[in-house]
Amino acid sequence: MAPITRASGRRKVVLARYARNRRLADAVHQWAFCAMRGLPGARAYYQQLRARGTGHQAALRQLANRLVGILHGCLASHTSYDEHLAWSHDQQSAA
Repeated sequence: MAPITRASGRRKVVLARYARNRRLADAVHQWAFCAMRGLPGARAYYQQLRARGTGHQAALRQLANRLVGILHGCLASHTSYDEHLAWSHDQQSAA
């Protein structure tokens, strides 16, 4: 999911990687967008990123990376997804 940044003295362009599984990238992007719209914790994380000046696509990419990390944690520990547990770290740091 990490983009490629090409910068010269005057311009900065951010591009998607060519060597990637496009179907998986599209699925994760859609997952992040739907989570941002439907999950309060994901929405708060997205709003936090946007408040820091991160663009929409970059914020969605970071949210997608976070969701993949949460999924990995659930699979590794054989537990089901819990909204409060998954986003508890962000709510503690915001308080």
